[in-house]
Amino acid sequence: MKTIKLLLLLIFLAGCSKSGNKIPAVPDTIVDDIGVKVTIKPVPQRVITLAPNLTEMIYELGEGSKLVGNTTYCNFPPPAKLVEKVGNMLTVDYEKIVSLKPDLIFMTVVGNSKNSYDKLKDLGMSVFVSNPKTFSGINKTFLDMGKIFNKEKFAKEKISQWDSVINYTKNKSAGIQNNKVMFLVSLRPIMLAGKNTFINEIIETAGLKNIANDTKVNYPVYSREEVLKKNPDYIILFENKNLTANAVKSAYEEWSELNASKQNHIIFVDPDLFARPGPRYYLAVEFLYNKIHRQHK
Repeated sequence: MKTIKLLLLLIFLAGCSKSGNKIPAVPDTIVDDIGVKVTIKPVPQRVITLAPNLTEMIYELGEGSKLVGNTTYCNFPPPAKLVEKVGNMLTVDYEKIVSLKPDLIFMTVVGNSKNSYDKLKDLGMSVFVSNPKTFSGINKTFLDMGKIFNKEKFAKEKISQWDSVINYTKNKSAGIQNNKVMFLVSLRPIMLAGKNTFINEIIETAGLKNIANDTKVNYPVYSREEVLKKNPDYIILFENKNLTANAVKSAYEEWSELNASKQNHIIFVDPDLFARPGPRYYLAVEFLYNKIHRQHK
């Protein structure tokens, strides 16, 4: 962890040494992830986010003071909890949004509804839609936000820091790539995180192999026999105060024969960290790598 922090500091200082570079002018418009041209000049001073990962990006960019509304799921960083709530991701309080007089509303393709988008547009709202489903998608959304708030250079420096940490972790994880992981989204039914998910990208970046990476379904349901055949070395699942490692191992009689059960390789993770495609992506990768690495020492 100290090595990672030192690496980040060195990268940040290197970026600061180039601060004399000319900052590019703010464009008048920017095209969002559904192909709509959105006016962004002047720089918005009052914004609303309709997804927690977008809220995290606003704060990471240093523009949290301009956030006048977000959702009930927006709980990080702590100041996000104090922002006026305009509903959850699917149910939006349009009257409250109108009363907040936002210059721009950020929403996502996955999580928010087209109905909400259409209604907001009908109300004359300026809306920017993003689709950060992967690490590259996170970088694109963050860079788009950087352009919108006239902080493109800062956004690029942050992305460079993330890339460096991810590459550093990939290099370290080269020796543990044969470990098979089962990421349990649900115990009953046995639902796993599949290949085309944000979670799978975290798993593979940490140098692990997802036993469900051979299916096109995002969250496939597996039989007990399939799990036994795949025989994962690790079982990973979201934190749950009502669930213990022993309860997971004994959920099905035959699971006592799994490598993960025999070695007590049950890992609980923070759902906000592992399910949100946002600026804390590299922390999820680092957490998972460290968990596996320590158990292999």
